Amino acid sequence: MLRRLVSRFYWALSRWTLGGEPAPSRPTVLIGAPHTSNWDFVLMLGIAWRLGIDVRWLGKKSLFAGWRGPIMRGLGGIPVDRADPSRVVDEVVARIRAGEVFGLVVTPDGTRGAHEYWKSGFYRIAREAGMPVTLGYVDRTTMTTGLGPTFALTGDVAADMDRIRAFYADKAGVHPDQRVEPRLREEAGRG
Repeated sequence: MLRRLVSRFYWALSRWTLGGEPAPSRPTVLIGAPHTSNWDFVLMLGIAWRLGIDVRWLGKKSLFAGWRGPIMRGLGGIPVDRADPSRVVDEVVARIRAGEVFGLVVTPDGTRGAHEYWKSGFYRIAREAGMPVTLGYVDRTTMTTGLGPTFALTGDVAADMDRIRAFYADKAGVHPDQRVEPRLREEAGRG
């Protein structure tokens, strides 16, 4: 109740417009892209709280150090040890199989530094847990943010990523120059 009230206040004062589709009706892997700014986190919370989505999100372990730990966990954070990122997939899938119900927010373009590929953890989690993906977005050119379509991944990585690329093709992010094209390393040999 308090979160929805805070989010209404936020959207009333924000320069951003909340648009897109309604909240998914079942647990989902929610992609947050393009991830080009720390402000994306605030927008994500605003979307989730306004639409009543119970979210968890993955964040680097250092965000959970000291006094920030309880706050980050209270906001739905799950710490990620970058030294062993594959363990994160197993842990999240185990939580879902144990009956925990939530939308998992993942920023597959990773940190806001320069790199060539999206991280594939979102794809593996969705496939292993049998969860659909929901395409969340930030678009600086229109000053809109929200949710796009929700769909099940087919296992055909190239075809699934083509669908994702088509959706994000016109989305710029807060800092458009830091946008990473939606492409997985698994597609590298594709012609």
